[in-house]
Amino acid sequence: SYPKSGNTWVRLFLANYLMPSDQPVGINDVARIGTGDAMLRHYHAVSGGRFDSTDIYGTIRLRERVLRGIVGNNADINFVKTHTRRTVVSGIDLFPPQYTKSAIYVIRNPLDMVLSYARHFSMTHEQASEAVCHSDNALAPDAKNVAQFLGSWSDHVASWTSFSAYPVLVLRYEDLLQQPETEFAKLIKHVGATMSAERLQTSIRHSSFDQLKQQEQQQGFIERAPKDESFFTKGQAGVWRDELDPALVKRIKQANKRLMKQYGYWND
Repeated sequence: SYPKSGNTWVRLFLANYLMPSDQPVGINDVARIGTGDAMLRHYHAVSGGRFDSTDIYGTIRLRERVLRGIVGNNADINFVKTHTRRTVVSGIDLFPPQYTKSAIYVIRNPLDMVLSYARHFSMTHEQASEAVCHSDNALAPDAKNVAQFLGSWSDHVASWTSFSAYPVLVLRYEDLLQQPETEFAKLIKHVGATMSAERLQTSIRHSSFDQLKQQEQQQGFIERAPKDESFFTKGQAGVWRDELDPALVKRIKQANKRLMKQYGYWND
């Protein structure tokens, strides 16, 4: 997904469904359900030493080896979190089909997403709005992750929802909120897990926003940005109507008109 579009929520639902228990899976245990394609430790491993995360071209060159290493454990399925746009950089396919069985793409109204994006990355609404409308937008490398290539919101959505050599399940964040049983059932079917109505209901409850927020208040969350007061804030749709300046609404809609219309966000 584009950052702040529901990626973590979906991963926690999967963790609860695939590792059923009477108690919710801890939010800091979400890594048990998979890994991330931008994690610096993978690049250290395949480079045979301490990889310099500021080496952008080195990151691109090593990516194929990183993905090969992730899927090289003979598991039936490896879940891999990504925020990277599906594209080719310097002749290198960032998501080569030989390492990709399928994809789950979570999409969110950019007018709401940009508010969470601004808060998470300590930006003003104006800065975040400019970033998500820019084709060169990326996440800079840090102490845990290499660079992640995003592009604009439209670039990102188009890259993941256009023709693909492998199946892509598109889930709208807003639909997950409004009809979780229907939408999360699609997810279970997509990953090939056995469907259980009881486990579905329990997993939805164990990964509810209130549950996740309560866990974060009690134990913190390792994926929270250092300057972010909380990772799980409101978990609602339509907040932009009260919080986003009309001029920024216009800016984002002008830059993303076609895809916003295609996915039902233009008149939301």
